[in-house]
Amino acid sequence: MAEEKEIGKITHYFGKISVGIIELTNPLKVGDKIHIKGNATDFEQEVNSMQIEHEEVQEGKSGDSVGTKVDGLVKEGDLVYLVTE
Repeated sequence: MAEEKEIGKITHYFGKISVGIIELTNPLKVGDKIHIKGNATDFEQEVNSMQIEHEEVQEGKSGDSVGTKVDGLVKEGDLVYLVTE
């Protein structure tokens, strides 16, 4: 059974490039599986790449705002959960 832990929230969405900005309250790494959930949002995906201030990074820590490509439409305020098996 998969477990989910809240790790941050969406603070911005760039629709043209499908990138969501996540303000992290817990660490997140490339390769992690996340679940993005909000009023109109509910999907899971793997984090394939991450950027902080336009620099490619492998992980972000609490307090970082990271940008990642998202597989669906996200909105400001949507919550981001880390999915662990």
